[in-house]
Amino acid sequence: MKKVLLSLISFACIQSVVAQDSIQSNSPFTISGYIEGFYTQDFNKPVSNTTPGFLYNFNRTNEVNVNLAFIKASYATDRVRANVALATGTYMNANYSAEPGVLKNISEANVGIKISKNHNLWVDAGVMPSHIGFESAIGKDNWTLTRSLVAENSPYFEAGAKLGFTSKNEKWYMAALYLNGWQRIQRVNGNSTPAFGTQVTFKPDSQISLNYSTFIGNDKPDSTRLTRHYHNVYGVFQLAEKLGLTAGFDIGFEQKQKNSSSYNSWYVPVLIARFNPTEKTRIALRGEYFADQNGVIISTDTPHGFRTLGYSVNFDYLPFENVMWRLEARSLTSRDAISVRNDIAQKQNYFITTSLLLSF
Repeated sequence: MKKVLLSLISFACIQSVVAQDSIQSNSPFTISGYIEGFYTQDFNKPVSNTTPGFLYNFNRTNEVNVNLAFIKASYATDRVRANVALATGTYMNANYSAEPGVLKNISEANVGIKISKNHNLWVDAGVMPSHIGFESAIGKDNWTLTRSLVAENSPYFEAGAKLGFTSKNEKWYMAALYLNGWQRIQRVNGNSTPAFGTQVTFKPDSQISLNYSTFIGNDKPDSTRLTRHYHNVYGVFQLAEKLGLTAGFDIGFEQKQKNSSSYNSWYVPVLIARFNPTEKTRIALRGEYFADQNGVIISTDTPHGFRTLGYSVNFDYLPFENVMWRLEARSLTSRDAISVRNDIAQKQNYFITTSLLLSF
């Protein structure tokens, strides 16, 4: 009898542990985090120890620093979802410099509700990742260590409301957005006009993803209102088991003057190829060109504006599933001498960046 009682007690204890694990695994709450430390060497050796102003990630040179670290709480059920992520790092300092007070540390803060029982139709509101581009603030999700020029000079985040729809076969995603501005949480003082965005993503199969996103709005006070139109097109292709290709082309237009029918334009093509020689290693090559003659996005005060050609080679090593060490060499060559080294204007700029990241 004693053995039987002990067996029943042991079985009950095991069942209790299993039940607790099941409850925990089915909880709508999850906690995640991310941290990426880095070192960048800018061979032009800026006195300020800061890379050129058009680079917003890994922008402190000749020092070990943290690009991005955050802790994130998420809640998700069949009909409701929410995310809150508080962050710090040089990325936050550079990209949130225009935001007041505690808004400078809000990476995400949004809530969503599914408004249809029969269709995957959601309304989300708050601070969200940008609907523009194939690169995000989270390094592990990007093929290269540093961000492309097009990513650095278009929104990483946005604040507003989004109506999003995913088809039943999950091949189509469509969204319409009401926004506070071009990478803004708080609208610019004196601006009374909202901005708008759209997104269409098509995934015919697991090997191809095609995307078209737009933005239209004014990111200046009403007194100097200039309407901006932006188009973001890209495709991600898995050409073979170990070989992938990302191709993108962005083009933007902004009024030259308030109420003008004439526009300044800029455009940015980018191409990235990634090869995975082994399960734990990755190699990526990037070519890009940013043409902004009139200085809409990047002002240089030089005859030909910002016309810069870039190349980079990237190596990743993943010793563990949630740990990555990265190394990248990058070259930027401009038509005009927009960089400075030893008080001498330069057309070229070279960088070496390495990082170590952990996600959980």
